[in-house]
Amino acid sequence: MAKINGAVTVNTERCKGCNLCVVACPSGVLDLKKNEVNNRGYHYAYMAVPEKCIGCSSCALVCPDACIEVYRVVEK
Repeated sequence: MAKINGAVTVNTERCKGCNLCVVACPSGVLDLKKNEVNNRGYHYAYMAVPEKCIGCSSCALVCPDACIEVYRVVEK
């Protein structure tokens, strides 16, 4: 049986670091970059633990700037 994992892409230049996606993630996949900022001066979200992503899209649903896309990846 194929295993389905999730993958999240964040438009780091649009992200304003509001932390809503980090809080909404049930698997604890996302976090904010502590030592890096984007061109607008915000700490942005990234996949801190990508192997735990289940592809539920909770992060994308709560993102006020629509800068998160979630994909489901089938591994054989």
